[in-house]
Amino acid sequence: MICDDDPLLLELMEFRLRAKGYEVIKAIDGAEALLKAEHEAPDIIVLDAMMPKADGLEVLARIKSDPALSEIPVVMLTARKGERDIVSALEKGADDYLVKPFIP
Repeated sequence: MICDDDPLLLELMEFRLRAKGYEVIKAIDGAEALLKAEHEAPDIIVLDAMMPKADGLEVLARIKSDPALSEIPVVMLTARKGERDIVSALEKGADDYLVKPFIP
């Protein structure tokens, strides 16, 4: 599942992942990301930190505190590149942290 409020990034990531044979679920805000995580149980979540309705760190914390979802790996993909941002995400349970812009 890819969660980002940037439609171009979602389209690019979906195209690249589908070309490699992956099924892609998309969410455009934090509330939709939580709902789809609960109903779809994705194998991995790529999550932007800055999204409407619920930011990525809040979504991350809620996913990792839910026993049904806590084992899903979460990769943060965000423009926030400060050490504090990275440490905070990793402390909340992120499995990896990638900074935008990136090479898909």
